[in-house]
Amino acid sequence: MERVQLVESTGEVMRAHAIGTFPNECCGFFFGEIQDGNRNVIEVRPVSNTKDGDQRRRFSISPMDYLQAEKYALEKGLVLLGVYHSHPLHPAIPSVHDLKQAVPFFSYIILSVYDDEVTTIRSWQLDEQSQFQEEEIHEHQPIKH
Repeated sequence: MERVQLVESTGEVMRAHAIGTFPNECCGFFFGEIQDGNRNVIEVRPVSNTKDGDQRRRFSISPMDYLQAEKYALEKGLVLLGVYHSHPLHPAIPSVHDLKQAVPFFSYIILSVYDDEVTTIRSWQLDEQSQFQEEEIHEHQPIKH
């Protein structure tokens, strides 16, 4: 499995989205490049959770949002690396529902949110047996002058 590197403020964008939608689940896409065994996340694009009903336990991304994300990646010369979402009041571990929705290649970043704080960020990817394996995740903060 490759290592996920959150570059610049990408981790902060995901955190702010997760906290801003609490107690509902947030969701979005992340883009970047694959280089030397790293998935470098250089841009995050939040989208609306379109799940009908209880959004505190589930999220859904519209087909149009997926299409726009793929188009955006092509236009910007980036790789659509995966999807992030939050787990309000739950650990950052994929659920059975998350596994059913997952596709190969994508990384799935999950943020565990309790009230006004993201307590954990973890990343997962499907293996050859269609089971989630955890990916290393690192954050690189911008250098402040």
